[in-house]
Amino acid sequence: MQDEKRFAVLIDADNVSGKYVRYILDEISNNGVATYKRIYGDWTKPSLASWKNVLLENSIIPFQQYGYTAGKSSTDSAMIIDAMDILYSGHVDGFCLVSSDSDFTRLAARLREGGMVVIGMGEKKTPAPFIAACNKFRYLEVLEQQAEENEKASDAPTKPEMVPPDKIINSIYNMVRDNADEDGRVLIGDVGNMLVRRYPDFDVRNYGFKKLSQFIGSLDMFDVVSVLAENGRNRIYYVMEKSIPRRKPKIHV
Repeated sequence: MQDEKRFAVLIDADNVSGKYVRYILDEISNNGVATYKRIYGDWTKPSLASWKNVLLENSIIPFQQYGYTAGKSSTDSAMIIDAMDILYSGHVDGFCLVSSDSDFTRLAARLREGGMVVIGMGEKKTPAPFIAACNKFRYLEVLEQQAEENEKASDAPTKPEMVPPDKIINSIYNMVRDNADEDGRVLIGDVGNMLVRRYPDFDVRNYGFKKLSQFIGSLDMFDVVSVLAENGRNRIYYVMEKSIPRRKPKIHV
């Protein structure tokens, strides 16, 4: 499709496990098409040998970067330089930066200044500044858990340190109060966009849901209502304050 967004997927091999690659590429396909798929590391290291089959299977181009100084990562610099080259080429609409390293915080901010959509992906140890610098941030553990359809309570220790549900609920309450139309409604898509802008790591899958409408519909304070669009075929979904209390929210954390 002509309106598909084109993304450059840049992976820091020093900070990401190869087991996450298919989840990364599946997630980016929900946002657009991966025009560039590149990964950076010192491939002479035995610790990166397991990446070989993963790269071949997913058509990811490896870039060699030697560690010139002990204790210093030159991988970061190579990835940053490549990102800027791609930015100035004008061939993409956005970037997917895959790392749990805070060193990419300034890069994410600079790419956004250049008009790019920046999607970050990393493990739950990812520092908050890098998360905040992205338009969206996805936790790799959550992507893996969803793909495997595994939401058992025994997996709770591996879940990310995400925004507390009470904080999300309070934000939605303020959004509805501040932006409601004369009927007290706000488009559910607008609520979702505001939540992501406020909390880049917000993802309903973090709380055990697949859709935003399911998440909001489970809360005590809100209703999700729909009206028939002018074309008579589609429906438009809104969020509004609940007038009659009902069940407690079923949020899995």
